[in-house]
Formats: sequence, structure tokens, C-alpha cells
Amino acid sequence: MKFHREGRVSILIATVVSIGIILLAYFVFASHKAFQPIALALATLLMVAILQFFRYPRRRMLQMDDAIIAPADGKVVVIEEVEDSEYFKGKVRQVSIFMSPTNVHINWYPVSGEVIYSKYHPGKYLVAWHPKSSTDNERHSVVVRHPRFGEVLSKQIAGAMARRIVNYSKQGNQIEQGEEMGFIKFGSRVDLLFPLDAKVEVNLNQQTIGGQTIIASFKK
Repeated sequence: MKFHREGRVSILIATVVSIGIILLAYFVFASHKAFQPIALALATLLMVAILQFFRYPRRRMLQMDDAIIAPADGKVVVIEEVEDSEYFKGKVRQVSIFMSPTNVHINWYPVSGEVIYSKYHPGKYLVAWHPKSSTDNERHSVVVRHPRFGEVLSKQIAGAMARRIVNYSKQGNQIEQGEEMGFIKFGSRVDLLFPLDAKVEVNLNQQTIGGQTIIASFKK
């Protein structure tokens, strides 16, 4: 299995800690036999959790010029019309995807086009499903201008566990739908904001697969 490069330090730390737990159990506390299987289980669980979190799945990305594709694995928790004050300065459609700690946390571009806006916002660490997490939490917003259908904003939002957002976007870059946009560590959410005339193709509580699930489609 392949693992994401953003997990190298975390995987190394988890490996050292796991080895330390096992060494303590079997050498320092060798007389406490009952502690040894518990320590082994804890070390194993730690490694499994870290490796699962930073896994990098092989998948074929959809390429659809008339659709917005899911930027993340997770569950749809918001579908609504909102007033955006950061970029659009008006009403847009919002679809939000919550990523649990068990989901893949890589984020992908939902459409192809030019990156015309990329901005990091420091902020709070409210739980990712909190209504104000979109505006109050640490986040990174990226707008891609689609050559035919206009602008789509992707917002990576840190949750209560996530303390680091990684984003590879640079203003002026030409990017492709399904190309890697970034990574959020340890529980988070991604908001999509797009024109009201796009047709939403998902339902609340629906599970999404990044790079494969169609979020919305545009009229040709």
C-alpha cells in the first residue's frame, strides 16, 4: 500500500512510539506479564490508525467537463443556498463533505481550469460539522475558473482534531480535475461553493468518493 508524503513525519513518530511501548513492556516492565499483550495491542492500534489515515488509494479519476467532482472522501452534511462574503459576494450553492478520521484525507480539484484565488485563513478549531466552522475555523480557500461554467470555490476546513492544512495551489496555475489539491490532517471538512444554476447530483448523508462522485452538473 502507498502512503501520502504528508504522513512521513507522523508515521516515523508513530513507529518510534510503538517500538518504545513494546520495549518498555518487554524489558523495563518484564516482570509485569499482564501488561505485555496490552502494550502490544496499543502499539499495533497506533500503527494501524496512522497508516490508515495516510493511505494513498489507487483510483481512476473521472474527467467530466460538465460536472463538479467530489474533492474528498466523506459524507455530504450540507446542501444549501448561502450568502458568500469571502469571494463571490453573493448567493451561491454550498455542498459540504465531512471527512471522519477513517476517511482518506487527500483533497482533489473538483474542476479543471485556472487557479485565480488561493488564500489561507487562520482560525478556530470547532468541530467540522459546526455551522460556523466554514467561516471561523482555520481554512484554505481556492477558486478555479472553469473555461465554460465560471468559478468554483473549494474550501479546506480544519476540524477539532485537525491542526494543519496543506494546500498546493498557486494563483495562475492551470490545473486538471482530479489533480491533487492538498491534504488535511486528522478529521476535517471540505466546502464547495458554485453557481446556483448548477444542478446538485448528491443527497444529504450520501457517501462520496473523491475524484469519482459527481457533486453537481452544469447545463451544456
